[in-house]
Amino acid sequence: MNQNMYQRILLKLSGEQLAGKFDAGIDPKVCAWLTQELQPALERGVQIIIMVGGGNFARGEQLAGHGIARVTADHIGMLGTMMNALALTDIFESKGIKTRCLSNIFAEQVAEPFVHRLANKHLEKKRVVIVAGGIGRPYMTTDTAAVALALELDCQVVLKATKVDGVYNKDPVIYKDAVKIDKISFDQAVADYDIKIMDKAALGLAMEHNLPIIIFEAMQKGSISRTIDGKTTGTYIG
Repeated sequence: MNQNMYQRILLKLSGEQLAGKFDAGIDPKVCAWLTQELQPALERGVQIIIMVGGGNFARGEQLAGHGIARVTADHIGMLGTMMNALALTDIFESKGIKTRCLSNIFAEQVAEPFVHRLANKHLEKKRVVIVAGGIGRPYMTTDTAAVALALELDCQVVLKATKVDGVYNKDPVIYKDAVKIDKISFDQAVADYDIKIMDKAALGLAMEHNLPIIIFEAMQKGSISRTIDGKTTGTYIG
């Protein structure tokens, strides 16, 4: 793996991580802690795009049914990502980190529309760019949206923050004998049914364009900086 510091990265955060100690909603202390973790990389000139999930508010796949169409359910999930992005943007700004919230769904009263050139201008001005609304279309997870966005903005890597410190051969929460995998190829990650840390569509898109993905535990002090520097203790997929 390249030991040089990545210059432009996409960080994928789940809604569950932003909920912190709560069962739902947003934990402001977690968001504030993230600013401290990102600050060292920003000071070194790393450009950061954040794609947020919305599972702490709503999951489209779980809402669908009982009279709610899947498309509508996914739209509700996108609104969940919007709430996370808006909150995260304000907390980042309050901590002195210049941040802009861009949205892939129409919400111009609360966020700027995502435009490729606009996002690049914000990044060049040393602003963190937080993207809401996933990819703006139903049937697409925010994992797939994160990979697509990273490709569009010429990111060198996708960093997917999870609750565990990488990919295991089976669920480490359930199986005590689960073995952590430090590095795995795209072919292996896509083919192995037991690897569910990221959806297969996202992995397939990254494989097609040779965009590396690092799965790591973000809520450990210093892990984001180490991962950006290529010194991750997580799992490298590529």
